[in-house]
Amino acid sequence: MTPVSPPSQDPTDAGAITQDDYRALGEFRRAIRQFLAFSEQGARDHGLTAQQHQALLAIKAHAGPGPISIGDLAESLLIKNHSAVELVARLVERDLVTRRDSDADRRRVVLDLRPRGAEILEGISRRNLGRLNQGADILENIIEAARRAASSRG
Repeated sequence: MTPVSPPSQDPTDAGAITQDDYRALGEFRRAIRQFLAFSEQGARDHGLTAQQHQALLAIKAHAGPGPISIGDLAESLLIKNHSAVELVARLVERDLVTRRDSDADRRRVVLDLRPRGAEILEGISRRNLGRLNQGADILENIIEAARRAASSRG
């Protein structure tokens, strides 16, 4: 997980939060919730829970050397290791994922997408990317408002 850098200045020293600041935050939160609801519905349409979809995405998106481990998956999804083990068991049962001992370290269990899991993930991802493209203008406006608010404090 990539750590988030702290703000460049202490928000308590930056003056009052304006109505525009609150509006930008509210619009951003709403846009996130709308996208999440859309994405969760896409997962349900494919017979998955939102967490199962997120697991497939984390497995496919893993940038580390070699396949993702169950521990890496747990970290990526912000869940406990035993919860990731249970989640993976359900995905294996549905023939969406395989798990195997790592070639480099037999104590580690690594994960790979099965063709069916990759196909389902691609379908959900195409739909989600289309939705993000439709909402790009909204996100650009929110980012501009956040930058204006930050620059008015600096």
